Amino acid sequence: MSEHRAQIAWTRRSRDFTYASYNREHEWRFKGGVVVPASAAPQFRGSDQCPDPEDAFVAALSSCHMLTFLAVAAKRGYTVDSYEDAAVGYLEKNAQGKLAITRVELNPTIRFGGDRAPDGTALEQMHEAAHRECFIANSVLTTVSVKSASGA
Repeated sequence: MSEHRAQIAWTRRSRDFTYASYNREHEWRFKGGVVVPASAAPQFRGSDQCPDPEDAFVAALSSCHMLTFLAVAAKRGYTVDSYEDAAVGYLEKNAQGKLAITRVELNPTIRFGGDRAPDGTALEQMHEAAHRECFIANSVLTTVSVKSASGA
C-alpha cells in the first residue's frame, strides 16, 4: 500500500574501534529534511541526551495509537481538544530468553470539547478500536495496555 523510509547514519569518532570505545551517537533522517540525533540507550553505552531505538519504538506505538484514536473519536462525533501520553516500554527477557520490549503501557490523558464526552465504557471501546486498527500495534508482538484518563 505504501512505503515508509528512514535513513540511519553513523560515523566513527574514536581512534580505535572496540566495544568499549566506539561512539553510539548517530542520526535518523526522515522526509522533509527532519534529522533526529539518536544514540544507544545509556545502559548500552549510549547518550542520555538523545532518543534511542527503544524510546522510538515506544513513541511509535504511542503516536500510532493516538492518531488512530483521534480518527475513531472524530468518526464517532466526539471533539478532542488535547491528547497527551506518558507511554512506558519495558525492556525485559521474552519467553525465548532474549531482551525485547515485551510490554508498552500507554497512559493517555484526553480532553474532550464540544457538548459531549464519552463515558468510561465508550472511552474504553474507543481505545480498543484504536488498538485494533493501529498499524504499528498490528506489526509487533509486544503487549500494549491502555490506562486512560479523560477530562471534559
